[in-house]
Amino acid sequence: MTDVTTSALQNAASNRFTQLLATRDWLLADGATGSNLFDVGLMSGDAPELWNTEHPDRIAKLHQDFVDAGADIILTNSFGGTVYRLKLHNAQGRMAELNTLAAQIARKVADGSGRSVAVAGSMGPTGEIMEPIGPLTFDQAKAAFAEQALALAAGGADVLWIETMSSREEVEAAVAGAAVAGLPIVCTLSFDTNGRTMMGISPSDFSGIEKSLSPRLAACGTNCGVGASEVVACIHNLAEAMGPEVVLVAKGNCGIPQYVDGAICYNGTPEIMANYARMALDAGARIIGGCCGTSPRHLRAMRDALDAHTKQAGPSLEAIISTLGDVSTGARAQWGGEQSRLGGAAPGANLARGRGGRTRRGIE
Repeated sequence: MTDVTTSALQNAASNRFTQLLATRDWLLADGATGSNLFDVGLMSGDAPELWNTEHPDRIAKLHQDFVDAGADIILTNSFGGTVYRLKLHNAQGRMAELNTLAAQIARKVADGSGRSVAVAGSMGPTGEIMEPIGPLTFDQAKAAFAEQALALAAGGADVLWIETMSSREEVEAAVAGAAVAGLPIVCTLSFDTNGRTMMGISPSDFSGIEKSLSPRLAACGTNCGVGASEVVACIHNLAEAMGPEVVLVAKGNCGIPQYVDGAICYNGTPEIMANYARMALDAGARIIGGCCGTSPRHLRAMRDALDAHTKQAGPSLEAIISTLGDVSTGARAQWGGEQSRLGGAAPGANLARGRGGRTRRGIE
């Protein structure tokens, strides 16, 4: 056995996230960052990452509230922490500082919790379109994710959490970049466009992508999206494609997003999120949390529901719809085994532009 292999095994054995996965049937991830920060003063268009220096007390309090609600995993305030996203706020030169602080703030809260809480270094999309459709090259994206990953690791992250991805190219670049830090890697996609990502990836496609990644993921799944019902259906479809050996993550929005009085809000109640948590577990997820709109109050309901629940057979599509709401035509088709875009297309959809060539969604 080489020294590198021995070191990797030792690191895995001592890693909080890996230990939690090895000793628990399920883990509760936290809720939303941005939507909760809006409630305490963050303005639309502001960079949440700047609050790691401007208002670290508010970031720490949000982490603490989620830990108090029962979270086993808290995500750092670094979703937009690549140089490309920070450039929008003229903060690209502060990338290392802001990401390291994000991890340090979460690490302090986790270490003071009195139990084992893993810190996940949140890494969101660059916001750029990658080749061959856009100008961002694989090497440029990989480098951006690598420097963010190293900064998060330096601040004390236990796992790197790549989230809200939509294209194969960016997933591959993010995982390759994150690998330089030597930490476990999680990756979740947002299947928010008729059962697929914005760039056309289905849960079945993601299964094939995951198997091709080096390193392989410690866990993968879905986050954000268009509602709890769609996330649970997606977990079923991911489980069917990936098999039982893959650790699945469900981190769905708090109900359905709605535009009310000039702002996006979510109609999810603690009861809805409790039902979602139970159904996501039964459908095959081992890590369950909330995304946009999910407050500590919602997360407490999810924790209580999971603590009181004994895992059952996966819910039927009818049960998901009756309990959580309708799902997309594409997700329904995938549930029935139909993986083509045509089979999952909504009535009246125009698929002609995708014939005979690569479309902007990345589908042949």
